[in-house]
Amino acid sequence: MATLAASAAAQDAPAPRTALKVCQDPNNLPFSNLKGEGIENKIAETFGKSMGLPVVYYSFPQRLAFIRNTLKFKLPDSDYPCDVVIGVPAGYDQVSVTKPYYRSTYALVYPKGKGMDHVASAEDLLKLDPARLSKLRIGVFDVSPASAWLNKHNLVDRGVPYPSMSPDPDQYPGQIIVNDLAQGKIDAAIVWGPIAGYFAQRVKTPEMVVVPLKSEPGVKFDYEMAMGVRYGEREWKKQIEGLIDSNGPQIQAILKEYGVPLVDASYSSPAK
Repeated sequence: MATLAASAAAQDAPAPRTALKVCQDPNNLPFSNLKGEGIENKIAETFGKSMGLPVVYYSFPQRLAFIRNTLKFKLPDSDYPCDVVIGVPAGYDQVSVTKPYYRSTYALVYPKGKGMDHVASAEDLLKLDPARLSKLRIGVFDVSPASAWLNKHNLVDRGVPYPSMSPDPDQYPGQIIVNDLAQGKIDAAIVWGPIAGYFAQRVKTPEMVVVPLKSEPGVKFDYEMAMGVRYGEREWKKQIEGLIDSNGPQIQAILKEYGVPLVDASYSSPAK
Protein backbone atom coordinates (compact mmCIF):
# COMPACT_ATOMS: atom_id res chain seq x y z
CA MET A 1 0.00 0.00 0.00
CA ALA A 2 2.83 2.40 0.88
CA THR A 3 4.54 1.63 -2.44
CA LEU A 4 1.32 2.28 -4.37
CA ALA A 5 0.74 5.57 -2.53
CA ALA A 6 4.28 6.73 -3.26
CA SER A 7 3.88 5.79 -6.92
CA ALA A 8 0.60 7.72 -7.18
CA ALA A 9 2.15 10.77 -5.52
CA ALA A 10 5.05 10.68 -7.98
CA GLN A 11 2.62 10.54 -10.89
CA ASP A 12 0.65 13.54 -9.54
CA ALA A 13 3.74 15.68 -8.92
CA PRO A 14 4.31 18.29 -11.63
CA ALA A 15 7.25 17.82 -13.95
CA PRO A 16 10.34 19.90 -13.12
CA ARG A 17 10.14 23.36 -14.64
CA THR A 18 12.41 24.02 -17.59
CA ALA A 19 11.44 27.69 -17.93
CA LEU A 20 9.61 30.46 -16.13
CA LYS A 21 6.54 30.86 -18.35
CA VAL A 22 4.99 34.30 -17.99
CA CYS A 23 1.62 35.56 -19.27
CA GLN A 24 1.95 39.07 -20.69
CA ASP A 25 0.32 41.77 -22.80
CA PRO A 26 2.40 42.34 -25.97
CA ASN A 27 1.93 46.14 -26.00
CA ASN A 28 1.23 47.51 -22.54
CA LEU A 29 4.12 49.65 -21.33
CA PRO A 30 5.13 50.40 -18.66
CA PHE A 31 4.16 46.85 -17.69
CA SER A 32 5.16 44.61 -20.60
CA ASN A 33 5.80 44.40 -24.31
CA LEU A 34 7.26 42.04 -26.88
CA LYS A 35 10.71 43.64 -26.52
CA GLY A 36 10.81 42.87 -22.79
CA GLU A 37 11.00 46.55 -21.85
CA GLY A 38 8.35 46.67 -19.11
CA ILE A 39 8.32 46.55 -15.34
CA GLU A 40 6.86 43.04 -15.34
CA ASN A 41 9.44 41.87 -17.88
CA LYS A 42 12.28 43.08 -15.64
CA ILE A 43 10.77 41.42 -12.58
CA ALA A 44 10.28 38.18 -14.52
CA GLU A 45 13.92 38.25 -15.65
CA THR A 46 14.98 38.77 -12.04
CA PHE A 47 12.92 35.76 -10.97
CA GLY A 48 14.28 33.65 -13.83
CA LYS A 49 17.83 34.44 -12.78
CA SER A 50 17.04 33.47 -9.18
CA MET A 51 15.52 30.17 -10.37
CA GLY A 52 18.28 29.46 -12.87
CA LEU A 53 15.68 29.21 -15.63
CA PRO A 54 15.09 31.01 -18.93
CA VAL A 55 12.04 33.27 -19.10
CA VAL A 56 9.54 32.67 -21.91
CA TYR A 57 6.42 34.70 -22.57
CA TYR A 58 2.98 33.90 -23.85
CA SER A 59 1.42 37.09 -25.17
CA PHE A 60 -2.21 38.07 -25.48
CA PRO A 61 -3.89 41.51 -25.34
CA GLN A 62 -4.98 42.20 -21.78
CA ARG A 63 -8.17 43.87 -22.91
CA LEU A 64 -9.61 40.63 -24.35
CA ALA A 65 -10.42 38.09 -21.59
CA PHE A 66 -6.75 37.95 -20.69
CA ILE A 67 -6.78 35.34 -17.91
CA ARG A 68 -9.06 32.97 -19.81
CA ASN A 69 -6.80 33.14 -22.85
CA THR A 70 -3.46 32.86 -21.02
CA LEU A 71 -3.24 31.45 -17.50
CA LYS A 72 -6.33 29.26 -17.88
CA PHE A 73 -5.85 28.35 -21.55
CA LYS A 74 -4.98 24.73 -22.24
CA LEU A 75 -5.35 22.57 -25.32
CA PRO A 76 -5.83 18.79 -24.97
CA ASP A 77 -2.54 16.94 -24.43
CA SER A 78 -0.64 20.23 -24.08
CA ASP A 79 0.83 22.16 -21.19
CA TYR A 80 -0.45 25.53 -20.09
CA PRO A 81 1.33 28.18 -22.19
CA CYS A 82 2.15 30.28 -19.10
CA ASP A 83 2.12 29.87 -15.34
CA VAL A 84 2.17 33.31 -13.71
CA VAL A 85 0.80 36.81 -14.23
CA ILE A 86 3.25 39.33 -12.80
CA GLY A 87 0.74 42.11 -12.11
CA VAL A 88 -2.82 41.72 -10.76
CA PRO A 89 -4.70 43.73 -8.12
CA ALA A 90 -4.73 42.17 -4.66
CA GLY A 91 -8.10 40.47 -4.24
CA TYR A 92 -8.54 39.76 -7.96
CA ASP A 93 -10.75 36.67 -7.98
CA GLN A 94 -9.91 35.22 -11.40
CA VAL A 95 -6.56 33.94 -10.11
CA SER A 96 -4.99 32.73 -6.91
CA VAL A 97 -3.38 35.96 -5.74
CA THR A 98 -0.01 36.14 -4.02
CA LYS A 99 0.98 38.56 -1.29
CA PRO A 100 1.16 42.13 -2.64
CA TYR A 101 4.55 43.49 -3.64
CA TYR A 102 3.73 47.18 -4.09
CA ARG A 103 1.01 49.75 -3.57
CA SER A 104 0.45 52.62 -5.98
CA THR A 105 -2.33 55.09 -6.65
CA TYR A 106 -3.88 57.13 -9.41
CA ALA A 107 -2.01 60.35 -10.10
CA LEU A 108 -2.68 63.76 -11.55
CA VAL A 109 -0.24 64.71 -14.32
CA TYR A 110 0.10 68.24 -15.64
CA PRO A 111 2.73 70.28 -17.52
CA LYS A 112 4.92 72.61 -15.53
CA GLY A 113 4.61 76.32 -16.17
CA LYS A 114 1.00 76.28 -17.33
CA GLY A 115 -0.65 77.82 -14.28
CA MET A 116 -0.96 74.72 -12.09
CA ASP A 117 2.49 74.51 -10.51
CA HIS A 118 1.15 74.96 -6.95
CA VAL A 119 -1.21 71.97 -7.28
CA ALA A 120 0.13 69.22 -5.01
CA SER A 121 -3.10 67.39 -4.13
CA ALA A 122 -6.66 66.83 -5.26
CA GLU A 123 -7.72 69.53 -2.82
CA ASP A 124 -5.40 72.03 -4.49
CA LEU A 125 -6.93 71.20 -7.85
CA LEU A 126 -10.43 71.81 -6.54
CA LYS A 127 -9.30 75.15 -5.06
CA LEU A 128 -8.18 76.53 -8.41
CA ASP A 129 -9.76 79.82 -9.42
CA PRO A 130 -13.28 78.93 -10.67
CA ALA A 131 -12.60 80.65 -14.00
CA ARG A 132 -9.49 78.50 -14.48
CA LEU A 133 -11.13 75.30 -13.24
CA SER A 134 -14.12 75.77 -15.54
CA LYS A 135 -11.86 75.71 -18.59
CA LEU A 136 -9.64 72.74 -17.70
CA ARG A 137 -9.59 69.74 -19.99
CA ILE A 138 -8.78 66.68 -17.85
CA GLY A 139 -8.07 63.43 -19.66
CA VAL A 140 -9.41 60.28 -17.97
CA PHE A 141 -10.07 56.71 -19.01
CA ASP A 142 -13.74 55.84 -19.03
CA VAL A 143 -15.12 53.67 -16.21
CA SER A 144 -12.15 54.45 -13.98
CA PRO A 145 -11.69 55.95 -10.50
CA ALA A 146 -10.68 59.17 -12.26
CA SER A 147 -14.03 59.48 -14.02
CA ALA A 148 -15.80 58.64 -10.73
CA TRP A 149 -13.82 61.42 -9.02
CA LEU A 150 -14.84 63.96 -11.65
CA ASN A 151 -18.45 62.94 -11.22
CA LYS A 152 -18.26 63.23 -7.43
CA HIS A 153 -16.92 66.77 -7.63
CA ASN A 154 -19.27 67.94 -10.40
CA LEU A 155 -16.45 68.16 -12.94
CA VAL A 156 -17.81 65.72 -15.53
CA ASP A 157 -17.91 68.51 -18.10
CA ARG A 158 -14.17 69.04 -17.56
CA GLY A 159 -13.38 65.44 -18.42
CA VAL A 160 -12.03 64.32 -21.77
CA PRO A 161 -12.85 60.58 -21.95
CA TYR A 162 -10.49 58.00 -23.43
CA PRO A 163 -11.51 54.39 -24.09
CA SER A 164 -9.99 51.96 -21.62
CA MET A 165 -10.42 49.08 -24.06
CA SER A 166 -9.54 50.18 -27.57
CA PRO A 167 -9.78 47.66 -30.45
CA ASP A 168 -6.64 49.25 -31.93
CA PRO A 169 -3.72 46.86 -31.25
CA ASP A 170 -1.26 49.77 -31.44
CA GLN A 171 -3.06 51.75 -28.73
CA TYR A 172 -1.32 51.95 -25.35
CA PRO A 173 -2.32 53.84 -22.19
CA GLY A 174 0.62 56.26 -22.17
CA GLN A 175 -0.56 57.99 -25.33
CA ILE A 176 -2.79 60.22 -23.20
CA ILE A 177 0.42 61.76 -21.76
CA VAL A 178 3.08 61.56 -24.48
CA ASN A 179 0.71 62.68 -27.22
CA ASP A 180 -2.28 64.70 -26.05
CA LEU A 181 -1.01 66.17 -22.76
CA ALA A 182 2.44 66.99 -24.13
CA GLN A 183 0.92 68.62 -27.20
CA GLY A 184 -1.58 70.73 -25.22
CA LYS A 185 -4.72 68.95 -26.42
CA ILE A 186 -5.63 68.46 -22.74
CA ASP A 187 -4.48 70.41 -19.66
CA ALA A 188 -4.09 67.51 -17.23
CA ALA A 189 -4.66 63.78 -16.92
CA ILE A 190 -5.62 61.46 -14.08
CA VAL A 191 -4.29 57.95 -14.70
CA TRP A 192 -3.01 54.89 -12.83
CA GLY A 193 0.26 55.73 -11.06
CA PRO A 194 2.71 53.49 -12.97
CA ILE A 195 1.39 54.89 -16.27
CA ALA A 196 1.65 58.44 -14.94
CA GLY A 197 5.19 58.08 -13.61
CA TYR A 198 6.67 56.18 -16.53
CA PHE A 199 5.35 58.33 -19.35
CA ALA A 200 5.68 61.67 -17.52
CA GLN A 201 9.42 61.12 -17.19
CA ARG A 202 9.67 60.47 -20.92
CA VAL A 203 8.26 63.84 -21.87
CA LYS A 204 11.12 66.33 -21.77
CA THR A 205 9.27 69.40 -23.05
CA PRO A 206 7.21 70.54 -21.28
CA GLU A 207 8.34 69.03 -17.99
CA MET A 208 5.56 66.99 -16.38
CA VAL A 209 4.50 67.04 -12.72
CA VAL A 210 3.10 63.86 -11.14
CA VAL A 211 0.85 64.21 -8.07
CA PRO A 212 -0.18 60.94 -6.35
CA LEU A 213 -3.82 61.14 -5.25
CA LYS A 214 -5.26 59.88 -1.98
CA SER A 215 -8.40 57.79 -1.95
CA GLU A 216 -11.47 59.45 -0.50
CA PRO A 217 -14.93 58.25 0.50
CA GLY A 218 -16.63 56.96 -2.61
CA VAL A 219 -13.51 56.96 -4.78
CA LYS A 220 -10.70 54.43 -4.36
CA PHE A 221 -7.48 55.58 -6.00
CA ASP A 222 -4.85 53.36 -4.31
CA TYR A 223 -4.41 49.64 -4.96
CA GLU A 224 -2.03 46.92 -3.81
CA MET A 225 -0.56 44.88 -6.66
CA ALA A 226 0.30 41.21 -6.49
CA MET A 227 0.96 38.26 -8.79
CA GLY A 228 -1.44 35.55 -9.91
CA VAL A 229 -1.25 31.79 -10.45
CA ARG A 230 -3.89 29.14 -11.11
CA TYR A 231 -6.10 28.00 -8.25
CA GLY A 232 -4.93 24.74 -6.68
CA GLU A 233 -1.22 25.30 -7.38
CA ARG A 234 -0.32 25.97 -3.77
CA GLU A 235 3.35 25.03 -3.95
CA TRP A 236 3.89 27.18 -7.04
CA LYS A 237 2.21 30.12 -5.34
CA LYS A 238 4.43 29.60 -2.29
CA GLN A 239 7.49 29.56 -4.53
CA ILE A 240 6.46 32.81 -6.23
CA GLU A 241 5.91 34.46 -2.84
CA GLY A 242 9.37 33.29 -1.83
CA LEU A 243 10.78 34.97 -4.93
CA ILE A 244 8.91 38.19 -4.06
CA ASP A 245 10.52 38.14 -0.61
CA SER A 246 14.04 37.22 -1.68
CA ASN A 247 14.08 39.72 -4.54
CA GLY A 248 12.39 42.56 -2.65
CA PRO A 249 15.22 45.11 -3.04
CA GLN A 250 15.55 44.37 -6.76
CA ILE A 251 11.79 44.75 -7.28
CA GLN A 252 11.76 48.08 -5.47
CA ALA A 253 14.69 49.29 -7.57
CA ILE A 254 12.82 48.37 -10.77
CA LEU A 255 9.69 50.20 -9.64
CA LYS A 256 11.76 53.28 -8.78
CA GLU A 257 13.56 53.17 -12.13
CA TYR A 258 10.20 53.21 -13.93
CA GLY A 259 8.93 56.17 -11.89
CA VAL A 260 6.13 54.26 -10.14
CA PRO A 261 4.56 56.39 -7.37
CA LEU A 262 4.82 54.10 -4.34
CA VAL A 263 2.47 54.94 -1.48
CA ASP A 264 1.57 53.51 1.91
CA ALA A 265 -1.73 52.73 3.58
CA SER A 266 -2.26 56.40 4.47
CA TYR A 267 -3.43 56.88 0.88
CA SER A 268 -6.41 54.59 1.52
CA SER A 269 -9.84 55.74 2.59
CA PRO A 270 -12.90 53.62 3.38
CA ALA A 271 -15.26 53.77 0.43
CA LYS A 272 -18.71 55.02 1.43
